[in-house]
Amino acid sequence: MIIHHGIIYTVDSGFHVSYAMAIKDGKIVATGANEYINALYEADSTIDAKNNFIFPGFIDAHCHFTGFATDSWKCDLMGTSSFEEIIEKIKTYSKSAPMEWIYGHGWDQNDWAVKEFPNKNLLDSLFPDRPVFLKRIDGHAALANQKAIDMAGINAATSINGGSIELKNGKLTGIFIDNAMDLIEKKIPLISDSLAKKYFVQLQQECFSQGLTGVHDCGISEHTVQLVDEVQKSGLLKMKIFALLSDSADYYDRWIKKGPYKTERLHVGGFKLYADGALGSRGACLLHDYTDKKGWNGFLLNDINHFKEVAKKLINSDFQMCTHAIGDSGNRIILNVYASLLNDKMDRRWRIEHAQVVDPNDFYFFKTYKIIPSVQPTHATSDMYWAGDRLGKDRIKDAYAYQKLLQQNGWMPLGTDFPVEYISPFKTFYAAVIRKDGNGYPKDGFQIENALTREQALRGMTIWAAKAAFEENEKGSLEAGKAADFIILDTDLMHCEPTAILKAKVISTFVNGEKVYGEAKW
Repeated sequence: MIIHHGIIYTVDSGFHVSYAMAIKDGKIVATGANEYINALYEADSTIDAKNNFIFPGFIDAHCHFTGFATDSWKCDLMGTSSFEEIIEKIKTYSKSAPMEWIYGHGWDQNDWAVKEFPNKNLLDSLFPDRPVFLKRIDGHAALANQKAIDMAGINAATSINGGSIELKNGKLTGIFIDNAMDLIEKKIPLISDSLAKKYFVQLQQECFSQGLTGVHDCGISEHTVQLVDEVQKSGLLKMKIFALLSDSADYYDRWIKKGPYKTERLHVGGFKLYADGALGSRGACLLHDYTDKKGWNGFLLNDINHFKEVAKKLINSDFQMCTHAIGDSGNRIILNVYASLLNDKMDRRWRIEHAQVVDPNDFYFFKTYKIIPSVQPTHATSDMYWAGDRLGKDRIKDAYAYQKLLQQNGWMPLGTDFPVEYISPFKTFYAAVIRKDGNGYPKDGFQIENALTREQALRGMTIWAAKAAFEENEKGSLEAGKAADFIILDTDLMHCEPTAILKAKVISTFVNGEKVYGEAKW
């Protein structure tokens, strides 16, 4: 295949722009001027890009692809503006729910007029005989009704490490935070393998339409890995997936013994752990009290010794350690665990997922020990309305500090954390560079000193995301020898007006030189 008369951002080391590209057997043979490529190569098919803009396929460096896919049977509560709206959605959903359980996900009390957790009373009256479980948008808190609580055998005296069961006047409110949610969620039946595979294929089409050709799927089971491998080998799932296994005790020795698993489209290369919870549900572990909840500073989801033990197991393996850390205490603890085993000569690329609130005295860890912050720019513009309430005017200055984090190692992968945020890489790019919401708020950008340049943002969504998985020699830029994973856009992200970024459209998406999305003429 030859693509010609395009404006091709190669995202190579010199950030060169080319105009034509030759592809053979799914790999890029050469890029260059139109006359050069057309004179040197002949092809079975040619594409006139008509001066549209070609970029490497976007790679989401932190998301929950398979988890979001298998959420398809659940009631979508994202964007709800009140608990009353949630109730109406749940009532409608309950009439055709595919299981006895009524499972909803995506609510956020910070979007409501009354920014407080709801309680279970109304759910108890509406659904006395059906279990209801409604998970918050960040996946770190949930509301359950009494039927679900009874099925899990929970009462007011129940306690759990790394989680919180909320009480009011000695009675259960129905709110479960972090590890406490597992007590109920493990009672919910899993969907069938065949349905899970169907949902994987459905979700990839949405991803392709947004320009994604690869994802880092964070924290999945061995069984899910097997399902992904099977459906990829069947030819139906063409999305490239870098998988991080979940923090399960019986996985470590088994996987360390056999090593990473890699095919053309699947790479199992690390483990995903959780240090703490989320800021929105006040489960993030802070060094000092929450500004809006005196006497409370969140909690760790595991004992510190657990992180130390896992790190010791992984340091001599070929697997990465990737740990969710939101609060400044959670970040400090994991940075210290990493630093106790790493040195400046190692290239292990152990990652801190989110690195959301970092104490100013701790940024140096990233540089000194080559620890990689893996961040999601839309978290900044989603949280900016209320994050200051949680952190106060001083701590907020070192939260969502993406430019400061980038400067530590000179590179940084970007993702979305979907479904916590929407899939769109264009929203990632906009949030990273412009630091505003879709309505242009705030006027000067949220803590604009930590905005990324357009080149930095594009690298973070392509070559640096590939590098975060040790895949920079295979993908992430449009260079000879690399996979022909690319997208054709109608918008020049590098020079357009800010408002045009969110309106950009994907004309076509290609994986290994095969068109997987777009109009027939392309």
